[in-house]
Amino acid sequence: MKILRYRSNGEASYGILEDDGGIRQLAGSPFESLETSGTTTHIDEVTVLAPVESPRIIGVGLNYAAHAAETGKEPPPFPMLFMKPSLTAIGPEEPIIYPHQGKEIHYECELAVVIGKETRRVSEADALDHVLGYTCGNDISERVIQFAEMEMGAMLIGKGFDTFCPLGPVIATGLDPTDLDIKTRVNGEVKQDSNTSDLLFPVAHLIAYISAALTLLPGDVIMTGTPSGIGPIAPGDSVEIEVEGVGVLRNPVVAEA
Repeated sequence: MKILRYRSNGEASYGILEDDGGIRQLAGSPFESLETSGTTTHIDEVTVLAPVESPRIIGVGLNYAAHAAETGKEPPPFPMLFMKPSLTAIGPEEPIIYPHQGKEIHYECELAVVIGKETRRVSEADALDHVLGYTCGNDISERVIQFAEMEMGAMLIGKGFDTFCPLGPVIATGLDPTDLDIKTRVNGEVKQDSNTSDLLFPVAHLIAYISAALTLLPGDVIMTGTPSGIGPIAPGDSVEIEVEGVGVLRNPVVAEA
């Protein structure tokens, strides 16, 4: 199933996206029920929004073996976590704003996990039962600021500019997060091409580890890390993130006015 958040006639709604582009509107939030309202529309007649409005976003650093190798760093002994502000989240086709301070800004394709229900101290065996579904994520990062922050043991601004976390286009349910192809294209050229089987800490482990300390809430997003092949973007570029079973998340890069 593919769950779509969209705007139609000035109102935001959730719906079930069919293979032919039809949308069956949900009666409410997918975090409460998947009951439909009887209203239908088509994807060509709506604006697709970020799949969650103003989410809490938890990021994971160095979580692909090949990415850890390309950075020259040892794989971490436990998940390396950080958070991105809620206003980093944008939807498909919304512009990634290249800020005035930007010197070296990178794309990072990621499998994003959308939590479906309140979760605290869940076991790895039961962790995936707490997931609503999965979406594409792009953990945009300003490297000069990020690395300077990390020298001080901090990480916020380099990952936290407004628009630095595109998400979408849908929340896909029923996927196996341990074996999904994931890739990035910039202006049509493949830059990252990997599979979630290379994750050092798989999704179930991340949920169990995080929920041992933090209560995860419906709509929380866990960005599971990026594979090897990270690189720069610039104003005028078009960035596509593709996750098997989810679809393609596309965003233009635009210089800050």
